[in-house]
Amino acid sequence: MPTFYYRAVELGGTPASGELAAGSRAEAYRILRERGLRPSEVREAGAPADARKKATPPGARYRGRKLPSQELLFFTEELADLLEAGLQLEGALRVISSRGEESPVKAVAADLRQRVRDGVSFSRALKEAGGAFDPLYCNMVAAGEAAGALPQILRSQCAHLTLIGDLTRRVSSSLVYPSIVFAAAVLLMFIFLTFLVPQLSVLLGKTGQKLPLMTQILIAVSGFCGRWWWALLAAAGAIAIGTKSAVSTAQGRNWWHRAQLRIPVVGDVLRSKFFAEMLQTLSTLVSNGVTLLQGLHLLFGATSNVYLRGLLERTAAMVGEGSSLSSALRRVGFFPQVLCDILAVGEQTGDIAGALSRAAKRFDRDLTQKIERLTTLIQPAIILIVALFVGIVAYSMIAGILTSVNALKPR
Repeated sequence: MPTFYYRAVELGGTPASGELAAGSRAEAYRILRERGLRPSEVREAGAPADARKKATPPGARYRGRKLPSQELLFFTEELADLLEAGLQLEGALRVISSRGEESPVKAVAADLRQRVRDGVSFSRALKEAGGAFDPLYCNMVAAGEAAGALPQILRSQCAHLTLIGDLTRRVSSSLVYPSIVFAAAVLLMFIFLTFLVPQLSVLLGKTGQKLPLMTQILIAVSGFCGRWWWALLAAAGAIAIGTKSAVSTAQGRNWWHRAQLRIPVVGDVLRSKFFAEMLQTLSTLVSNGVTLLQGLHLLFGATSNVYLRGLLERTAAMVGEGSSLSSALRRVGFFPQVLCDILAVGEQTGDIAGALSRAAKRFDRDLTQKIERLTTLIQPAIILIVALFVGIVAYSMIAGILTSVNALKPR
């Protein structure tokens, strides 16, 4: 019987290694799991170095990289389709990994297939995929395996990923046009101050006439920028570096993430986006057998905003102490009253998953309205600001030219 060398981690987190006799690599994995060990490497003892190199999982080069949202959605949809068509999990992963083109999905699927063939559960294989799948995804799959409804869970995940992706795209797309207009305005002002105004100042200076105040200010600003541009760039760089250093600290990051939510109009959209994502995620988790407390822990672990993560931690702590979700949200104080009321009704009727789903739809509609309002307000506001600056520059230039021309007229 072959001897296999292994490296593993005990339940308490202590590393372990050694050798064991087993009929195959898959059997070695099974024996280690029965001993309460989590194997990270199992290879036949005495295998040469080049053989161990060849045994490297196909998806190793993608370790530590999270799959892009579109790739993750494609992988989930295809896997759900194959499982619903009657294929076993290993066969479905083989189909995905045997696609012709190179992609992260193909490599990760090959890695997952190898782990499943070695006897590792699919949810465990996802967690060991080096960060390609977030904790929410892994725990949803684990719930599906436990309930024997993996295809249904994957289909639910597809709907969840589509909704979250749509929310993100709507917020991002609403800021594209204003950003382009603002960048164009900055470029236009740079051209004016760098090329046109210096030439105009030379021309007007030859007339010897006293120029209007606006023209004098414009020429002074242009001269300052032309003479001290390096100091302006250095100051901007110092401010950027200082801001980045301040935000990199725990206190600074918490302040910045909280300040983002207080920006007029934009902060309102960010808050609504958080509420819609939080409620939709909790609804999906609770509907598929995950406890509310576990769902909250998974949720704040996947939240990037430090300030919001702290609020969710406080909420989870209160729920863990026996409070209802609605009362915990009320005590935190950040969440809207209407949200707490909807959840309170769901708790009274015993349909917390339905209440979460209804609240998610409500805040999704609210987010759509606020995005439309943001788009309606910010675009004309940017255009108005750009027109104001360009108008000031144009007026200053024309006023100076007209003053010089009038002085040259014969009397």
